[in-house]
Amino acid sequence: MPPAILTAFIIATALFMENMDGTVLATSLPAIARDLHQDPIVLKLAMTSYMLTLAVFIPASGWVADRIGARTVFCTAIGVFTLGSILCGAAVSLPTLIAARSFQGLGGAMMVPVGRLVLLRSIDKSEMVNALAYLTVPALIGPVVGPPLGGFITTYFHWRWIFWINVPIGVIGIALSLRYIANIKEQVVAKFDFKGFFLSGLGLLTLVFGLTVVGRGLIPAPLVISSVAFGAALLVLYVRHARRNADAILDLELLKSPTFFAGVAGGFVFRIGIGAIPFLLPLLLQIGFGLSPFQSGSLTFAAAAGAMAMKFSASAVLRRFGFRKVLMYVGALSAAFLASYGFISATTPHWLVLIALLAGGYFRSLVFTALNALGYSDIDQAHMSRATSFASVAQQMSSAVGVAVAAASVESLQWLYGDAELTARDMSTSFGVVALVTLASIAIFARLKPDAGAEVSGAVASS
Repeated sequence: MPPAILTAFIIATALFMENMDGTVLATSLPAIARDLHQDPIVLKLAMTSYMLTLAVFIPASGWVADRIGARTVFCTAIGVFTLGSILCGAAVSLPTLIAARSFQGLGGAMMVPVGRLVLLRSIDKSEMVNALAYLTVPALIGPVVGPPLGGFITTYFHWRWIFWINVPIGVIGIALSLRYIANIKEQVVAKFDFKGFFLSGLGLLTLVFGLTVVGRGLIPAPLVISSVAFGAALLVLYVRHARRNADAILDLELLKSPTFFAGVAGGFVFRIGIGAIPFLLPLLLQIGFGLSPFQSGSLTFAAAAGAMAMKFSASAVLRRFGFRKVLMYVGALSAAFLASYGFISATTPHWLVLIALLAGGYFRSLVFTALNALGYSDIDQAHMSRATSFASVAQQMSSAVGVAVAAASVESLQWLYGDAELTARDMSTSFGVVALVTLASIAIFARLKPDAGAEVSGAVASS
C-alpha cells in the first residue's frame, strides 16, 4: 500500500471514532433527554458544547503540532478523546454531560486537524483529491455504522454504551499511530499568539453560546443578549488584531485566496443547513413519528452510506466538471434534497426514505470533498498548518450554528403553531428553513473562476 494511503487510513481511525461518536449521540438524543429528564431541544447543548470546544482550541492545533511533533499531539489527543468518552458515559445530569463533552472536545480539537496536517504534508498536490477521499472512507464507516449501532444499543441496552465503545477504537488508533506515523515538526516555529487565541476563542464561544440558548429560558434574556454582544465585540477586536499581526492565530490573509475563501466562507454557509440534519432527523423520526432509536438509526445511516459511495467517484467527477460547476450545481441539488426531507411523513414508505437519504448523502459528500480539496489548492506548505486550523474552525462553527439555527427554527414554529409539545410539523418545516441557508452558498461559489483549482482537480476549463 502506498505510504500516503496507509497514513490516510491510520489517521482515519481517529475520524472514524469522532464521526461515529457524533452520529450515535444524535440518534440517541431523545432517549438521553428522557433519562436525564430534559427537553429534547435543550439536549442540543450536548452537541454544541463539543463543537464549540473544537472551534476554540483547533486554532492552537497547528502551532502545537509544529512545536511538539504531530505524532505526539495526535496520540495524546486520541487519549484525551477516549477518556472524555468514558466520562460522557458516566454522566448523570445535563451539566455533567456537557462538561464531559467539552473535555472530549479538547481531544477532538487536536486529533482531526493534526491528522489532516500530517497527510497534507506527506503528499503531492496531484495526489490530494484521492488521498483526501481515501482519508474519509474509513471515517465515513462511522456515520454508516453509528446510527443503527447507537439505535440498537439505546433501544436494547443503554445509551451510556454508545460512548464506551470508543475505548477499544482509541487504543487501536494510538498503537497504529505510534508505529507508522512520523513525528513531524517544524524547525522554526512562530511565537504563539496568546492575545489572538483569547480574542477569537472567547469571542466564538460566547457568541455561539448566546445564540444557542436563545428562547428556552435556560439563562435570563439580558445575559443572552450580553453574551452575543460580548462575543461579537471580541471578534471585531480580533479582526483588528489579526490585521496588525503577521503571526495571528487565525490568519485572515488566507481569505485573500479566492479558492480558500470559497472553501471556507462558502463551505461555512453550505454546512449550516447540512449540520442541522443530525439534530432534526432523529427528532422527526422518533418524537414526530414515534419510531424507536433503532428504527430511526436504521434509516438515517443511509445518508452516510451515500456519502461513502461517492468517495470512489469524486476524483473523476471533479476532473470532468471542475470545482466551480460541482459546487454550484451539486450544491443546489443538495439543498433540494435537504428540503425534501420536510415532506417525509409517518406513512412514507421506508424504502423511499432510504433512497432520499442515500441520494442526498451522495451529493452532499461530493460537495464536501470538493470544498476540502479546493480550499487547499493554492496554499503553499509554509501556510498549510494555519490553513488547516482556519478551515477546521470554520467547519466546526458551521455545524454548531447549524444546530442552533435548526433548534431556533423548531422553537419558533412550535410557538407559532401553539404546540405545547414538539410535533412532526415543527421539525418538517424546519428542513425548508435550513435548506434555504444551504442554497445561499451558491452565491459564493458562483464567484469562482471556471478554472479554479484546476491543478488539483485536473479539469480543463470550458469556454
